[in-house]
Amino acid sequence: MQDQLKVFAGSSNRPLAQEICDYIGIPLGAVEITRFANDNIFVQIQENVREKDVFVVQSLSYPVSEHIMEMLIMIDALRSASARRITAVIPYFSYARSDKKDHPRISITARLLADLLETAGANRVLTMTLHSPQVHGFFRVPTDHLTAVPIVCDYLQRNLDLSNVVALAADAGSAKRAGEYAAKLNIPMAFVDKRRLGDAAVEVRYVVGDVEGKDVIVFDDEIATGGSLIATLHAIERVGVGKMYAGATHGVFCGPAPERIAASPLQEVVVTNTVHIPPERRAPQVTILSVASLFGEAIKRIHTGESVGALFV
Repeated sequence: MQDQLKVFAGSSNRPLAQEICDYIGIPLGAVEITRFANDNIFVQIQENVREKDVFVVQSLSYPVSEHIMEMLIMIDALRSASARRITAVIPYFSYARSDKKDHPRISITARLLADLLETAGANRVLTMTLHSPQVHGFFRVPTDHLTAVPIVCDYLQRNLDLSNVVALAADAGSAKRAGEYAAKLNIPMAFVDKRRLGDAAVEVRYVVGDVEGKDVIVFDDEIATGGSLIATLHAIERVGVGKMYAGATHGVFCGPAPERIAASPLQEVVVTNTVHIPPERRAPQVTILSVASLFGEAIKRIHTGESVGALFV
């Protein structure tokens, strides 16, 4: 049945798309993506996809708007080429933070993007670790929401002594997510009482839980500028913790993040390759784990009609 399965990639994370294809055992689909002189995006699918089951891999990472347009145009081109089913594979869904109307006269952009993907021709969505899980409900097409918790936890169990470790949620809103790591690793949990003052500014008030003298792993869904992470580290330093680590699914590392992490007391930062990080944007402490096998297995199961949820049982 693999002759009916095709995987294409936009320009945001071709290395991950290639790893996914290597896992499945198929070549990465041929596509041309170029710019006209007026900066318009041109996409041409360079092989037959008629009645094929097609998956388009595109992380919505920097430059986000360009990568969104690329994906929408690719999906529309595949629909016009008579693909039987088109699945948008979005390892990193950046607009998942825009999930509610918390200011006057703003867009709930995550919902808008879900509508745009459906309008372009996506019949299904496959994504990982949405910042706000309720964004899953914005999609009116079948959507599978993967988690990187087993992959990150397996690495930590193999490489760290967890006998004196506490899982720390970066804020109260992240407590449920950090709780998943704590349960999987069988370690206690604490969280930080934090107030966000702006896009990259936070105020840490209290550390709730016993972290004194403990090694701490700060868990969050993503690390963007690193401002929140560094503020959390400063707060727990004052309490008197041991070694400090961080774990997240998405290593976005935008703006000053690499320099902040490099200058921090962190022993190690564990993220996955949902976002492609060029070598020059990687701080020395950063370890990048691959989620290619997880996405590859999910794609195979979607193609054959098997359960994706069974991957996490």
